[in-house]
Amino acid sequence: MKGKNFLTMLVFGALFAALGGFFGWRKEAPVMPANEAVEHLFAQHLADAQGIPHSLGQWRGQPLVLNFWATWCAPCVEEMPELTELQAEIAPRNIQILGIGIDSPSNIAEFAQKYQIGYPLYVAGMQGTELTRHFGNQTGGLPFTVLISAKGEISKVYLGRLKMEELRRDLALL
Repeated sequence: MKGKNFLTMLVFGALFAALGGFFGWRKEAPVMPANEAVEHLFAQHLADAQGIPHSLGQWRGQPLVLNFWATWCAPCVEEMPELTELQAEIAPRNIQILGIGIDSPSNIAEFAQKYQIGYPLYVAGMQGTELTRHFGNQTGGLPFTVLISAKGEISKVYLGRLKMEELRRDLALL
């Protein structure tokens, strides 16, 4: 009898664990945002790694790979050389990668100087976390990447380290 009760409890425990995992995953998966997030992005003025302020509206009308990252985020730092390589590959197609750093200006400046990143880096500080939420990143997880078409429409969002082949396939659809 004890074995039967244990087995029943084990089955129910596994069922509830699976349901909890499923609902937790659904809650943490990025939500496809409304395109108003792109307009909000283009209204921003952020400093680059050298501290020079820029209007992000200058990128309007161009396909973008918007990558939110931080110097303390290992997966972010790991994918940056691949993004630099990808930028060289997609530049002839007029697609631009932008890095939005959720970090201090000094950390980003030091990082940019140490590693030769081949695309613009902007400093958003903690304001960047709120900006990611506009794009559907409710958990604030990093890295977080948004694919934006030339028409200013959000094509896809990615939470976590990018799979470059998937990103290349998605870019081919722009």
